[in-house]
Amino acid sequence: VQLQAFGGGLVQAGDSLRLSCAASGLTFSTYAVGWFRQAPGKERAFVASTSPNGSIKYTEDSVKGRFTIFRDNAKNMLYLQMSSLKPEDTAVYYCAAGQHSRASDYVVAGRYNYWGRGTLVTVSS
Repeated sequence: VQLQAFGGGLVQAGDSLRLSCAASGLTFSTYAVGWFRQAPGKERAFVASTSPNGSIKYTEDSVKGRFTIFRDNAKNMLYLQMSSLKPEDTAVYYCAAGQHSRASDYVVAGRYNYWGRGTLVTVSS
């Protein structure tokens, strides 16, 4: 199984950016997928996640209304559309996949089985 996140970069506050995650080696449409991020000196934190068919989505409060998670199962791709970026959004962003049986699993990093390497997003003020 391989998850590869890409699309990060250096942007200014207020800009938009789309992260992508390419998945292979798994039946993508049967997995819940999500985005987590880790800022310098902080623990990895939940950002957003979605159910296998994309009909259910969870979003962390601080990014709600600014970030949108969506997936394309036909292409084995996961995306995170980020807008109105803030300096506090600076972090390494990771995509992850897991097979969840409870709603609470979607926001817990430890409930995900597979992880990508991460892509760095830097937001300057």
